[in-house]
Amino acid sequence: MMWLMPEIVPARVSPYRSRRSAVQNPTIAEKLNDVADLLELEGANSFRVRAYRNAARTIESLTQSLSDMVERGEDLEELPNIGKDLAEKLTALVNEGELKQLQELKQRVPPGVLDVLRIDGLGPKKAATLWKELGVTDLDQLQAAAESGDVASLKGFGKKTAEKILANIDRVSDRRFLRVDARNMLEPILETLRAADGIDQVSPAGSYRRRRETVGDLDVLVTAKESKVAMDTLADHEIVVETLSRGDTKMRVRLENDLELDLRVVPEQSYGAAMHYFTGSKAHNVRVRRRGQERDLKINEYGVFRGDERIAGATEEEVFEAVDLRWIPPELREDRGEFEAAEAGELPDLIELSDIRGDLHMHTTASDGKNSIREMAEAAKQRGLDYIAITDHSKRVSMANGLDAKRLRKHWKEIDEINADLDGIEVLKGIECDILEDATLDLDDEVLSEGDWVIAVLHYGLKQPSKQIMKRLLAAIENPHVHAIGHPTGRILEKRPEAEIDFGEFFAAAKEHGVLLEINAGPERLDLDDVRAKAACEHGIPLVINTDAHSTRGLANMQLGVDQARRSWLTKSDVANTRTLKQFQKLLRKS
Repeated sequence: MMWLMPEIVPARVSPYRSRRSAVQNPTIAEKLNDVADLLELEGANSFRVRAYRNAARTIESLTQSLSDMVERGEDLEELPNIGKDLAEKLTALVNEGELKQLQELKQRVPPGVLDVLRIDGLGPKKAATLWKELGVTDLDQLQAAAESGDVASLKGFGKKTAEKILANIDRVSDRRFLRVDARNMLEPILETLRAADGIDQVSPAGSYRRRRETVGDLDVLVTAKESKVAMDTLADHEIVVETLSRGDTKMRVRLENDLELDLRVVPEQSYGAAMHYFTGSKAHNVRVRRRGQERDLKINEYGVFRGDERIAGATEEEVFEAVDLRWIPPELREDRGEFEAAEAGELPDLIELSDIRGDLHMHTTASDGKNSIREMAEAAKQRGLDYIAITDHSKRVSMANGLDAKRLRKHWKEIDEINADLDGIEVLKGIECDILEDATLDLDDEVLSEGDWVIAVLHYGLKQPSKQIMKRLLAAIENPHVHAIGHPTGRILEKRPEAEIDFGEFFAAAKEHGVLLEINAGPERLDLDDVRAKAACEHGIPLVINTDAHSTRGLANMQLGVDQARRSWLTKSDVANTRTLKQFQKLLRKS
């Protein structure tokens, strides 16, 4: 089971091998994406580039180690998007630790050009132009060229492009990692530390523990009889590629994907205080220390002190009790009302993964999914779900083999036939229908009226002015056949900004017309974000947490959506798909 418990990452059997030489799935996927980026920079065939990107997505979604599969002699060609050539290259990568093709490409392209690619709005073609015409091979040179006017003078760029580069360059310099990528690196390390002799308590801290959607680095706290044991265990871990610093009680290392991790060994009597301090956030900790000062207490990572006497700190509960508060879940520690709620006894009973009964956004082989209707249903049933909605793409998304009316009706008929002999789970006939740039829907009302569940989404034209974006969203909300707006802002974390939405108007319209809003649990989306999801809830709008799974493995993303909902202060009753199917259907508007 890939889902994590909301508070503490449970010990489990690692999908990674214990031998030092194993290459981890995220690292393999990153190398494949680097190949794709470099091929694009060189102007390679688009189908060839796409093959590497598709393969990377396959590896990212694997629940078992590719290295283990190679060691067992399994046929990699049975994996989606992996043909004979890629299977051979992946096998070589696992066995040798490097991808020969990537090394050859890196010799031809300066490494800093890949950083230039991460700037919003700079695709491979523009990055290649900057490199070949201006000699831009890193972010410093890019900034200088943008400030000097050289970028604006290039054909196809202009002043606006130069301004956008300068506005976004700091975001690339301050690199952040998706939560799922951090999780895939951290889990094997936590497991190894917990299993080591001489280590007693182990827990992540920092923004990861607060379930933020991206992290800058990782923090892990342990108690151990000897700090050397914990540090040696970490230093010897297969995912650690470099020890950056090491002292008596603190150690910093760099992991395979360049994510850095701080390990701190703390005394048992200070464990709770250290957990609170290093979990943060900074704003939350300032408020706690201030409350301590008002009670003549000093609070730091070592404990709670009255004068020189330590009076609390072995557990987090002790720290909160010292300042007359009940324990506050880490997800809420952002100084966004948690103190007032705690004082009033109104902290929410946050939603749990086990509360989810349905998943209402997923894809099959009818469009760009990797599994059939039946396979998705059976996999969802195994995860304890009572109902799902199959929501393949509408025809506008042609690159994903989107469905026109004829194919959609045939698809829905197949769902009816499968439902007839399925036990223990119900499959709703759904569609992910594009809201077109001209504010019409991608399918006619006559067709949409035949479905059980219609999600309307923005996929294209996300850079349109706010007025047109709102016209599109309102048209979808006012359509009597639309039940929900999926991934409302259209953002892609660390890659694509959100569309310009007037959220006051958006929420008011959704509330008025009984349209639900989605927290999309896709690792790169997590859309709505925590602030907007909380606001939607305060407007009285039911939310749905959906995986947007494109394979049976993708159903595991539900935990990421639940994490986002917990940061949004959501309870079980705030989320529509915690209800039984009959209760859920009563919430839906009637067309």
